[in-house]
Amino acid sequence: MTVAAKKAIQLYNEDCLTAIPKRIKPGSVDIVVTSPPYNIGVKYHSYNDRLPLEKYLAWLTAWGEVIADALADDGSLFLNIGSRPSAPDIPFRVLSALTERFALQNVIHWIKSIYIEADSYGQATDINVGHYKPINSNRFLNDTHEYIFHLTKTGMVKLDRLALGVPYKDQSNVARWKSGNHRLRCRGNCWFIPYETIQNRDADRPHPASYPPRLAENCIKLHGRRPGLHVLDPFLGIGNTAIACRNLGVKFTGFEIDTYYFQVARGRLETAKTE
Repeated sequence: MTVAAKKAIQLYNEDCLTAIPKRIKPGSVDIVVTSPPYNIGVKYHSYNDRLPLEKYLAWLTAWGEVIADALADDGSLFLNIGSRPSAPDIPFRVLSALTERFALQNVIHWIKSIYIEADSYGQATDINVGHYKPINSNRFLNDTHEYIFHLTKTGMVKLDRLALGVPYKDQSNVARWKSGNHRLRCRGNCWFIPYETIQNRDADRPHPASYPPRLAENCIKLHGRRPGLHVLDPFLGIGNTAIACRNLGVKFTGFEIDTYYFQVARGRLETAKTE
């Protein structure tokens, strides 16, 4: 990275709960893109992901206060949260813990795998793309999606919807709708973003609950890019939000309490190619 790029990307091997109030000026963050621990027994490198529920929700509430103080009044918090088949209510419990300070403005579904049969919607062949963790159960379905909760302080934050716009399938819509003159429509709240195929999880994706950089890029673009934009990830992990910000050329601050993940993130930023 160039010197300017390094200055735009600030990483701290610190606990976000105590470090953000010391290092981040109140109201200076435009976008938060992050994924907190799910408390479903994910095998992180050092963090215990099995706290008593009451303790976990109290921690989330305290974290929400810190983020709300750091976030601008017109800022966006994009919160990625997953669950496990036997505890599908976890995302909604997390959401409930944060609604004291935030309004839920949008619910986005991150689709990780999808299957479309041949002859459906004009498809000539079966489409079966994406990755998921198979579930061996006669009670639960394979979990092929996660939530992204778009939270704001007012629920009234304007978005750049066409920054993620997709072409109209039927070009007659270009003339039919007032917004059709852009030749794009809003992508909607279902984002198909598959993981890249990897050969060695320990080497290629050494974090058990990461999202692809493209997901973070989508969130940033949707909120709207402008000069001086400041993005924060309180749970840096292996640095995918940081990589997204570097790709987009926006300022980034990240915090990671685990030294191993922190070092991996730094290494990936040094070696990952700019898209």
